[in-house]
Amino acid sequence: MVFVTAGMELKNLSSNWRKLQETLKIERPSTAQKRKADNIATTSYEVKRKKLPLSSPPETHRKGGRGEKFSKRRKMGLVLSTDATGEESESRSITTASQRNISTTSIVQAKPKPSSEAKVNEGISQTAEVGRYVALDCEMVGVGPNPDRDSALARVSIVNYNGEQVYDSFVLPKEEVTDWRTHVSGVSPKHMTDAREFEVVQRDVAGILDGCILVGHAVRNDLDALLLSHPKHDIRDTSKHPPYRKIAGGGSPRLKILASELLGLEIQGAAHSSIEDAQATMLLFRRDKQAFEREHAKKWPPIRAPAGGNANNADTRRKKKRNAKKGKGNK
Repeated sequence: MVFVTAGMELKNLSSNWRKLQETLKIERPSTAQKRKADNIATTSYEVKRKKLPLSSPPETHRKGGRGEKFSKRRKMGLVLSTDATGEESESRSITTASQRNISTTSIVQAKPKPSSEAKVNEGISQTAEVGRYVALDCEMVGVGPNPDRDSALARVSIVNYNGEQVYDSFVLPKEEVTDWRTHVSGVSPKHMTDAREFEVVQRDVAGILDGCILVGHAVRNDLDALLLSHPKHDIRDTSKHPPYRKIAGGGSPRLKILASELLGLEIQGAAHSSIEDAQATMLLFRRDKQAFEREHAKKWPPIRAPAGGNANNADTRRKKKRNAKKGKGNK
């Protein structure tokens, strides 16, 4: 009985085992499929993770953003440097052009006129007004056996407060010219064809200067060449202005240096031009007009009118006293 039961149990066991095996066989494919699916999902996920850095918009945006920023910075630097270069070149062109153009309204815009616009050897201008302030400049040539030492007047130019040409004329020297100094004076024999006689120029200039405040650079030399005088209290000399002399270490400053350092103008690039020099001198005076007048007031204090009178009457009385003294001296 026992054996039979055991045999039956073994039979049942084996049949159950077979059923279990069959069940396991059935379940294995689904499990395998599941594992395959898992593997596929994992692989797909891994692939996605690998592709993500390449296709992810945020990452691309970041990279692009950095690139744009870097690019913009470089461009800004280039733009700034380009602008700076533009300003420098513009500054250079203005500096170069500044010796040729003149504005009648502002010292900032005032620059010498082009030579094509300047009416060379015009004589007395038919259009420009003289005004209260005029600037004078002359060009000289060498004469006689010592042309380096002896000079004669060859050209005279006068401009008004706005830098407009009031007078310009070449002058026939009375002595034989032995050195035209063309590289400096800008004057050559061809300019003598229509040059005016010295006496004519002298008369014209005297008429213009009468009653005006005369501005010049070492203007005494110009007056001496013209054999003219001018009241000292009506002269403003840029070569004697104390602040300008400091630039030259206490000596007489060169007009070219003053124009370059204080006005940003390049003058006398090749030959001198008396029109250009007169304009630059007037610009210097206009730039520091108040300082010029303060220095002038130290030497020539304003005349105080007496009570019940005016400055003109006081000035008249002073002249009468001077004339009376001269009369006594003659007697």
